[in-house]
Amino acid sequence: MYDQLTIFSGRAHRALASEIAEYLGVGLGAIELTDFPDGEISVKLTQNIRGRDVYLVQPTGPPVNNNLMELLIIIDACKRASAARITAVLPYFGYARQDRKDSGRVPITSKMVANLITKAGADRVLTMDLHAAQIQGFFDLPVDHLYAAPILDEYFQTLGIPKEKCVVVSPDEGGIKRSLQHLETLGTSLAIVDKRRSSATETKQANLIGGPIEGKVAFLFDDMITTAGSIVGAVNVVKAHGASEIYVGASHAVMCGAATTRLREAPIKEIVVTNSLPLSPDQKLPNLRTVSVAPLLSEAIRRIHRNESVSYLFD
Repeated sequence: MYDQLTIFSGRAHRALASEIAEYLGVGLGAIELTDFPDGEISVKLTQNIRGRDVYLVQPTGPPVNNNLMELLIIIDACKRASAARITAVLPYFGYARQDRKDSGRVPITSKMVANLITKAGADRVLTMDLHAAQIQGFFDLPVDHLYAAPILDEYFQTLGIPKEKCVVVSPDEGGIKRSLQHLETLGTSLAIVDKRRSSATETKQANLIGGPIEGKVAFLFDDMITTAGSIVGAVNVVKAHGASEIYVGASHAVMCGAATTRLREAPIKEIVVTNSLPLSPDQKLPNLRTVSVAPLLSEAIRRIHRNESVSYLFD
């Protein structure tokens, strides 16, 4: 079934790539990745991929520039080695925040990165929980956009908390649609935290819309935890309104800056993230749980390789 399928991993998240390869029952492709003394990235494919269906697993998380450049170079190497089709598997798509011009003289970096991946030679992109869904339209090639919501919900359901005791909370107005994906499974009511951004790195939360919250178990969901300022601010608002326990779910654990300190000090019962990005030892917390997206990505790869529909995986 997989005679013509090859999975390569960059250095961004080899553990996830290995998990995907194991799920599919194939080995990782042979590739040498090193750095020249001046920091330039050296790539060499040490196996024949002529006419093969190639999948490159490389989330473009921190260090973003290195991981993105490495992805582009691997794509170019595969193109020049006569791969039949190249799919960039991006569990996390970096440079996604600037997806529009919200002020004068600023770039649209997500469109620029989409152009880079396309021009490098990718034929298709497989990604998960983009910061903004419209980024799919920035690519002039097919994009399969998956969601981690069912995987997070499946974990939270194992806690056995009755739905009538739960409330799903959106940490800001922009996350309402995401929170609604969880509402039917986990709760019976929705609340929204009113977030006001004061700068690119600082936000203020004060008001709560909807509910009720008091005495209930609150589930807060976001697409990513970066510095944790937004999610911890929302957690504090929910706690102030009387939530008995608070759980946080996020697709991408970027976890930079003061994120670990903020999360450790916040009144959070449990933080659940996916393994779309690797976690270093200093990023791990006693109440942090990781769920794997390898089965989801593997099933998508299997269906793309066999030219089957992957649309049901989008839900």
